[in-house]
This record gives sequence, structure tokens and C-alpha cells, in this order.
Amino acid sequence: MNNRLSVLAVSATALALILPSTGSAQIKGTVGEASDVIIQGSILEPEKLVVADDAKLTGLIKAPAGFEVDVFARDLINPRMLAVSQNGTVYATRRAVGDVIMLKDANNDGKADDVVTVASRPNMHGIAFDGNKVFLVTIHDVYTADVGEDGTFGPLTRIIDDLPDAGQHANRTIKIGPDGMLYISVGSTCNECQEDNPENATIVRASKDGKTRTIFASGLRNTIGFDWEPTTGALYGIDHGIDWLGDEVQIEELNRIEQGKKYGWPYVYGMSGINPHINPPEGITLDQWAKQSTEPVLGYTAHSAPMQMAFYGGTAFPADYKGDAFIAMRGSWNRRPPSGYEVVRVNFENGKPVTFEKFLEGFLLQQENGKFGYLGRLAGIAVGRDGSLFVADDSNGIVYKVSYTGAVARQSTEATTIPNGVTDMQASQIAFDLAKARSEEAITVKPAFEKDGPIPVQYAADGDNASPAIEWSAAPQGTKSFVLVADDPDAAKPKPFTHWLAYDIPASTTKLREGVPGTPVLQEPKAMKQGANSMGSVGYTGPKPPVGDPAHHYHFQVFALDVETLGLEPGAKRDAVLKAMEGHVLAKGQAVGTFEREMATK
Repeated sequence: MNNRLSVLAVSATALALILPSTGSAQIKGTVGEASDVIIQGSILEPEKLVVADDAKLTGLIKAPAGFEVDVFARDLINPRMLAVSQNGTVYATRRAVGDVIMLKDANNDGKADDVVTVASRPNMHGIAFDGNKVFLVTIHDVYTADVGEDGTFGPLTRIIDDLPDAGQHANRTIKIGPDGMLYISVGSTCNECQEDNPENATIVRASKDGKTRTIFASGLRNTIGFDWEPTTGALYGIDHGIDWLGDEVQIEELNRIEQGKKYGWPYVYGMSGINPHINPPEGITLDQWAKQSTEPVLGYTAHSAPMQMAFYGGTAFPADYKGDAFIAMRGSWNRRPPSGYEVVRVNFENGKPVTFEKFLEGFLLQQENGKFGYLGRLAGIAVGRDGSLFVADDSNGIVYKVSYTGAVARQSTEATTIPNGVTDMQASQIAFDLAKARSEEAITVKPAFEKDGPIPVQYAADGDNASPAIEWSAAPQGTKSFVLVADDPDAAKPKPFTHWLAYDIPASTTKLREGVPGTPVLQEPKAMKQGANSMGSVGYTGPKPPVGDPAHHYHFQVFALDVETLGLEPGAKRDAVLKAMEGHVLAKGQAVGTFEREMATK
């Protein structure tokens, strides 16, 4: 990301102010790293408008020439995310009700015949189909179930029960990637803050049995909508911008989301804007965070509130729509005039996004008294098996069906195979076997558990997730720093799974205390940097092998180097650390512990 300072930021005072619903406030103060800013923020909440007559309602909605909008189902209370099963049945989750409903059009008249509840759990939100299986996600839990021939779901089986606490962004979404893995959006707990749980403000990637998961990408405030571009297999997501940065800031970000990358939040926003309101963790500067972050590929009007996103792979729309993306914009409360309340299309050319354009409008109206009202707050979007587009309004409880009635150029119906855009770390030896030492002198490593014995539960992810105290013997003459790497070679993916990465440890240090904080740079020992573990966070992450696996072996490896620093930024990955160590290892040593999860998660 380009390192450009922005004069836009927001004071903490903003969140404490009570603003009139039609007013604004000016905020001034010194915040962040030496800033002095004035922000004018607005609260403007349009009034909900109800039109009971379907024809009158759809007559107010504007669509491109040749498209027709119809009410597919109404009086649904709170339809949020939409999904279409392999036989073409439409499903909607209802967060407020806590269930999933089936909207089947058995007679193909363009209207749902009935509303059938097929699953119930509090805060049900994300839904994805995988053949005759369905996956559902609430705040903390992921469930799976069989889909019956009649479209109803079998008993729910919980496969994950420990997603992070939610806070401000509790709306988890889920999809099946082209690699056959589960991708789950986990929003931030706040508008802008330092998260305690590294899985917040991320997309995590999990196996279909829920036994293993890692952070796929981070720095994503709330990416509810994401999908894979059909020709390149690249993952794109639309992220909610930070509130209280002004009417025109922060843009809603369309990101190309790649494995292991950071996307700025909460310290960097939009096109390299630095947020002076909040400082990064101790040991890393705003400038360093910006350099490690990736800019969005496109931006959309601030505060539009992007929700579900879907690429169009059907053949019913004109040919130039194929491969484009549709995004439901729920609408603003923090902008004057309001933004969102629409469906937008993202034009893709040669597999890359080029422009946004409005697709469905008319849901936001300015009334005779000058006040704004809305006909719908759009949340869910899905492509039907017949090529139509379904759109959910979670405020007035309506699902719309968008069809094309104009002439359609003949399109290929040949199935498109989406490439797997995910690159797993290749199977590799543990660091001890890869790093060649100059001498046969061994370092004696003494962990806070019996060598070759079980690792106490307080050091496991299901326990306290605290790093064990590690002590080692003095190293050969000429040692100027140490590196510590903790690897699990018994993991399936990635192999090995790295649980801890610390480097530039001063030569005077031969012990790390228990529970080292997961900050990029430590004050004690001074200047020690920590890298990214395979979970996707910085610092230590404890053992969490799949339930049912035999005990995994965890190798705590210490290397003595002849250089004071590897020249790497905080948060470096294992491969970069091992490459920088080449030719500098004087001696090495390791201690091995084991851990087995004996009890299945509840």
C-alpha cells in the first residue's frame, strides 16, 4: 500500500457525542500520532415506507432497460442472506427470528408458494450449499445438515463452536471455496479498535468437518459479501468502511482478497489513508502497518453499507453481465445525503473489476416535506438456477426476483471451472532440519513441560493459549541473536503448522517467560520481533490438533545466529525467516512436546 497521510480522522469524542438525528457536529482534538483534525459527522436515518400493493411497489423500482422486478415473497419479517440449492430452491436466513426459511416456487409462476422453516438457531445468518449438504453460521457456531429431496434440512450437526465474540459486527457469512474449504467472514467487534482476538476482522478458512481453521486474510472490518471471480478464481470481497470519518469518508472497499494479506483496518483506510485516531500495537508504526497493507481495487460511496455479493454465472441476462458481480447495499445512517439503498453491479473485464454502476434504484425517496424515506434496506442477493437474480429486503420483509425480458444474445451454457486461487504452504520439514548449523555444538532447550511429554492444557488453544516459558543454554562464541520456531509436522495443512515465530532475540537473552504477549515487537526482551504463525496471527498460538487425531508433536526450536538482526519487519512469515537465516546459524537445539485433544467440542 502506498504510504500517504490523510488529514481525515475521527476523534474518540465522536463516539461519545449524542447527535440530533438531523444535525451534525464538529470535532477537534489532537489524536493518534500527532494529528489535529476537524470532522463533521452526520446522522440521518430515513423513514421506512410501506407499499402494500406489489405492482405499485415494483413500479417505483428502477432497473436497466429490458429487466423486470417482481415480488417473489413478502411478509417474511427479516430475510437477510440468500442461497439457492442445487435444485433451484431459494432459502433465506432470518437473524432476528433465528431461523432459515425455504421459499419454493413449485408451479414456476415466479412467486413463492409457501414459507417453510427448515432450521432454527439464535442469530442464524450465513448459509451456503455444497451439493446435498448445507452449512449455516451463527455468531459462534457453524452447523451442517443434509438437504432432503423435499428441500427440508435434516438434524443440524455443530462442527465449530468457538468463533470469536461479535460486538458491533455479529453477521457471520459463509461460502464454499473452489478448494473445497469453508470461508467464514468474522467482522470486527467495533468501529475501530485493537482486537484482542486475532480472528476478528478477518476471513477464516476451515475444513468442512470444522476440525482445523486458519486466518485467510485480516484487516477486514466487516466483509459480509465475498465471492470468487469465475474466470480467474480470485476472491473478491466488499468491506464496510469506518464510521465517523465524515460524509464522504471512508469509501466502501472492493478488495481482491489473497491468502495471508492484510487490508488496513483499523489503522489504514481507503486508498492509503492513515487513521490518526488509533495507534497500532506497541512496536509497529503506522507507516509500517501501511506498508504491510493492501489497497482496495475499487471504492464505492461512503456509508452505503455493502451486504451480500454474488458473481453472475447465469445465461438469462445479456452476455456482458456474465462474470460481473452484484452487491446489495443496505443503506447509510452516517451520511448526508443518504447513500446505498440499492443494488450495484461491478463490471469486470478480463477477470478484473473496472467500474461500479447502479443496477436497481428507487428504494430511497425524498418526500414532499424534504425528508428521506426508504422502500427497502437490501441485504441478501443470489443468482437463481434459471439465471434470475433474487434480492432480499430485511426491513420490509420482501424477497424480489429480477428477470430479463428483452432479447438475449445466445450464450454458452458450458460449465465454468473456477481455478483454486489458494496456495497452501508446501509440505516441508521442520525448521530444525532445514536450517544448517556451522558447528555440532547443540543448544539445550528447556521448555516448561517435560521433554517428549504432554504439553499442559494452559498452553493449548482450548486452554489459556499462553506460550510456555522457554529456556536455553548459552550459545557458541560469536552469537549475536537467537531465533525461536515452534513447528507441528503432524498437521495436515499447512505442513508443518508453525505455532510460534520469534526472531532478533538479543544474544543476552536465554529465556522467554510464560505468556509472551502477541505483539509484533517486545520491550522485554528489548527489540525481539514476532512473526506470523500459521493461524494467521502474530505471536504464539497454542496446539489445537483435530479431535480424533493421535497426539501431535510440537518442536520448540532455538537457533543461534551470527547477526544481530535478520533485517525483517515484524510479522514476517516462516519462509522469509528461514531464508534470512541461511548461512548465519552457528548452533541449534530443540525440545519436543505432545498434545492430543481427547474431548470433542460440545
